[in-house]
Amino acid sequence: MPATLAVIGNVFPRGAERTKAIGIWSAAVGVGTVIGPMVGGWLLSHYWWGSVFLINLPIGIAGLIAAALLVPDSRAPESGRLDPAGALLSVVAVASVLWAVIEGPDRGWTSSAVLAAFAAGALLAVAFLAWQRRAASPMLPLRIFRHRALAAGDLLVLLGAFALIGTLFVAVQHFQFVLGYSPGQTGLRLGPAALALLVAGPLAGVLAPRLGMRIVAAVGLAMLSASSAVLATTEATDGYSRALVAMLLLGWGAGFVITATSDAIVGSLPETDLGVGSATNSAAIQLGAASGVAVMGSLLSDRYRGGLDDVPSPVPESLLDSAKESLGTALALAERLPGEAGTAFAEAARQAFVDGMGPAMSAGAGVTAAGVLLALLLAPLRGADTTGTTHQKDSS
Repeated sequence: MPATLAVIGNVFPRGAERTKAIGIWSAAVGVGTVIGPMVGGWLLSHYWWGSVFLINLPIGIAGLIAAALLVPDSRAPESGRLDPAGALLSVVAVASVLWAVIEGPDRGWTSSAVLAAFAAGALLAVAFLAWQRRAASPMLPLRIFRHRALAAGDLLVLLGAFALIGTLFVAVQHFQFVLGYSPGQTGLRLGPAALALLVAGPLAGVLAPRLGMRIVAAVGLAMLSASSAVLATTEATDGYSRALVAMLLLGWGAGFVITATSDAIVGSLPETDLGVGSATNSAAIQLGAASGVAVMGSLLSDRYRGGLDDVPSPVPESLLDSAKESLGTALALAERLPGEAGTAFAEAARQAFVDGMGPAMSAGAGVTAAGVLLALLLAPLRGADTTGTTHQKDSS
C-alpha cells in the first residue's frame, strides 16, 4: 500500500494531475475494501469457504506481472537501515491496546488483564516514540510530522477509516442476520457503497485543488457521520431502504476523505520522504480500520449480550452463553428450539443486536463528527504551503 501511493507521488508532478491520480487511487482503495465482502459473499453462496482465500492467488499473480511490466522503478537517494526494534515496539503497543478493547466486554473493562493491557500499550507507545527520537535510522522519522498537512491528513484519514471499516463490519451482520439476506445477497447490498466510492474518489480529486483539503475532508467526514447516525437510529423492523441511504453516504464520505488526505500527505513532502510519508498514510488507514472494528464491535457485543440477559426464554444457561457469542450462533440455536419458543428467541436476539447497533454506530458518528471539527481547525487552507502557512499560488 505505501509503495503504490509513493509511486504516484514519484510519477506525477505536484499539481492537478497528481491530485486526479490520487483520486483514482483512493477510489481503487475504497472500492476494493467494499468489493472484497461482495465477492466473498458470492463465493460463499456458490463454492467451498476456502475459495475466498484462493481467489487472491490469481489476483496476486496478476499484480506481480503488472508491477513488473508497468510500474516505473524508483528509490530514495538515501536508503536507511531497517529498524526491527521500532517495528516490534509499534506492533506490540497497538496489539496490546486492541486486545484490551476487544476483550473488555468479556473480561470486564476494569479487570486486571484489560487494565494491564491498556497500560502496557501506553508504555510501549511512549517507548516507541522515545526510540524513534534516538535511533540512528528510525522506522518513523518524527520530523515529518512538522508538515502540517501530513499530520492533519494522517489524523483525519484514521478517523475516516475508523467509521468506514467499523460500519462495514456491523452492516454485514445486520444485512445477513437481521434482514435475512444470504452471503451473496449481502455482498450485493454493499454495492452502492462501492459505486459511490468509485465516483467520489475522482470527484474529490477534482475538488481538492479548488476547495482545499480542509473543506473536502470536512464534508467527507460529515457524510460518514451521517451514515453512522442513520444506522444508529435503525429499528429491527426497518428494511434495506434505510440502510441504502447509509451505504451511499458511507461511500461518498470515504471517497472524499481518503482522496483529500492522501493528496495532502503526498503533496506536503519532498521526494526523499515520499515512501515514509505514504507509509504513515497507509498505517493510519489500517490503524483506524482495526480500531473501528475493535471499538464498535466491542460496544455492539456489550449491548447485545446485555440484551440477551434480559430475555425471558426457556433456553438453558449453557446454551444462552453460546448465543451471546454472536447473533449467528443465537439464530442457529433458535432453530433447535420447538415452535414459538424458537421464533420468539430469534426475534429477541435480533432486537438485542439492533439495540447494540445504537452505541456502536453512535461511536462512529461521534468520532467522525469530531473529525469535522478537527478538519476545520487543523487542516491547511487552500493555497497553504506544506507547513500550513498561506502563500500566493503561481500562475500554473
